[in-house]
Amino acid sequence: MPQLTVNGNPTTLDVPDDMPLLWALRDVLHLTGTKFGCGVALCGACTVHLDGQPIRSCVTPVSAAAGKNVTTIEAIAKDPVGAKVQAAWRQIDVVQCGYCQSGQIMSATALLHATPKPTDADIDNAMSGNICRCGTYGRIRKAIKIAAA
Repeated sequence: MPQLTVNGNPTTLDVPDDMPLLWALRDVLHLTGTKFGCGVALCGACTVHLDGQPIRSCVTPVSAAAGKNVTTIEAIAKDPVGAKVQAAWRQIDVVQCGYCQSGQIMSATALLHATPKPTDADIDNAMSGNICRCGTYGRIRKAIKIAAA
């Protein structure tokens, strides 16, 4: 049984080791902020942090998270950078339909941890794996710049 820490809470999961982390989060732990999009790590809707790094939980087996820290959108506001990102998102109304936004926020938070003052190229590179069907990319970039200021 994989043991991991989810949003600061030590957790033992009675699930198969090869179960995608996404389904353990959503179906077992009832943390439904992380979304299923494509199932093949191309859209970014399922992005969570594993020991601070953004990963696609739809293709990451629970066994890969064993002994590590997982942070989901439900706890990102406890991170000062995550709180700034969420505040910037709200300030300029980034969200349209909202489905992809938890993954967008998780990727943006990871970017700002790695690169506190990102250039447009840094933002484009870090966010390129996150698809927004509503096309809010301009607002996403602006929000990241606000959070970085």
